[in-house]
Amino acid sequence: MLALSREAYDMLISRARRGRPDEICGILAGTRGDHTAVEEVFHAENVATDTRTNYEIDPEEQLAVMDRIEEVDREVVGFYHSHPLGPDEPSETDVADATWDGYSYVIVSLNGSHPFVGSWRWTGERFDPEVVCLE
Repeated sequence: MLALSREAYDMLISRARRGRPDEICGILAGTRGDHTAVEEVFHAENVATDTRTNYEIDPEEQLAVMDRIEEVDREVVGFYHSHPLGPDEPSETDVADATWDGYSYVIVSLNGSHPFVGSWRWTGERFDPEVVCLE
């Protein structure tokens, strides 16, 4: 289960909308476990070659964000990105690029009349869906 604070949920949707038509991305911070809680959202610049259909976080920026997360006594719990035109699940590219076993990957999809926020845990081989709740 992935618990999002209302502030984190609203921020993810707002950033995804403002970032259209490009995908936005970043790192999620909080406490990790069977019940993972997202307490803060850290935005990162999307440096992918085609930002409309892919996302990539610069490795130096990723390390800097992870250092900031540790400085505020949180831990990295996962990553997020948007799908401005869908799908409402990880794409084939997401599966091919996933590397953080046991971490949550949140996708904000804007392809419908209302935004969809879903989360999946990467097992090292596939994404397993996880329940998302607001706290």
